Amino acid sequence: MRIKRITSVAACAAVLATLAGCGAGSSESSGAVTVNWWSWSPEQAAAYEQCLPGFEKANPNIKVKISQYQVDAYFTKLTSGFVAGDAPDAFMNSVTYLDSYASQGQLMPLDKFIKGDNLDMNQFSIGTSAWKYKDGKQYALPMDWATGVLYYDQKVLSKAGYSKKDVDSLTWTAKDGGTLWKMIKHLTVDEKGVRGDEPGFNAAKVKTYGINNLEATGDPFGQNYWGWLLPSDGVNIPNANQWPTVFNYADPKVVQSLKLIRDMTNDGFSPKFKQFTTAGTQQLGSGNVALYEGGTWDAAALAALPGMKVGVAPLPAGSDGKRALMSNSNGNNIWVGSKHPEETWKWISYQESEACQTKAAEYNGSFLPSIAASMDALGKKQSAKGIDFSVFTDYVNNKELFPSPVYNNGNALTNAMVPQFESYFTNKADESIFPKMQEQSKALLAGKQ
Repeated sequence: MRIKRITSVAACAAVLATLAGCGAGSSESSGAVTVNWWSWSPEQAAAYEQCLPGFEKANPNIKVKISQYQVDAYFTKLTSGFVAGDAPDAFMNSVTYLDSYASQGQLMPLDKFIKGDNLDMNQFSIGTSAWKYKDGKQYALPMDWATGVLYYDQKVLSKAGYSKKDVDSLTWTAKDGGTLWKMIKHLTVDEKGVRGDEPGFNAAKVKTYGINNLEATGDPFGQNYWGWLLPSDGVNIPNANQWPTVFNYADPKVVQSLKLIRDMTNDGFSPKFKQFTTAGTQQLGSGNVALYEGGTWDAAALAALPGMKVGVAPLPAGSDGKRALMSNSNGNNIWVGSKHPEETWKWISYQESEACQTKAAEYNGSFLPSIAASMDALGKKQSAKGIDFSVFTDYVNNKELFPSPVYNNGNALTNAMVPQFESYFTNKADESIFPKMQEQSKALLAGKQ
């Protein structure tokens, strides 16, 4: 899930706002304890509502209030709640903010609860390690996982002469873009019907672009856009997956990769940065793009597009035919200031049980559960609806996923790097910015502002 930048706790103190009715658990007159849980995702909030009857029946003295806030406001509200002492008992969190929240002492370690309940952490197929902090403690239960795939209109690809096998076996390399780049060019069509790899193609008047714009950068390594492509060809920006000391922006393969992506847009094979105001799913549905590199969370919405049979393909493999795909895993944290930690633990451990994850995931298909058994159940249900979920289960079964990097000073790095990437992708800066960004990353990862 892509998330936006937030201000620091210190900065929020200056604009402190009381979050009435949304804070730590309270005791009602009936004697029942209310546990407050927050999410930025309306889909996941609705999905987990389905677990409330079962939980509250098993725990009649605990009531759960689920609150959802738009992502633009979510983390600011959360941080303000830390300062005010009125944060929710538990909340959905992105691993980007593990360091800042844990280092500020805002997160409750879960180890004693896990040990006390003999909770088998091996049931989670992905995400557990991402939520261990430098002190070796476990600060969240993994909720879900997400990575990228290629979505496409099956009729469009067939008309262009491609089969399912062709798109399933694409490659990508930092050297020349591999067979993916060739397909993108062929799928691009101008207003006169000339394809991007044919003589006379007019890049100034494109009717259908080969792929959606990949230049957006919501974090320091383009995780949900161009950053999905690089690792399969051995291109790694962080020098370590956990607590890196430098982001290798000046690595020749990184520079070449980013140049390929920018050139593809400049040459008219993908729309310009922020050219469309509609979401990528809508761009595919309206025929603006032939391929859509999107998140696993887009599958259900795209499968429901009227009059279109959407195919799902794995992201391209590297030159050696293997994939290494960065996967984000959101976590379920307990706030250290919760007045009812035992009751809150009962709720989040129930949320991340096989029974609840299966029920919630099957409700609207909005997330891929971390528990392998729940993922299998979701895949079978969606396949019965005609949605091919085999790509997602194959990622897990083939061990092609690795966790999104965990690093220091995430908010400061995002604030520093995103504008510079945007400057590069809009042709306001050239490759000379990357060595400077690399040196800047060293200081920020070391905790220097």
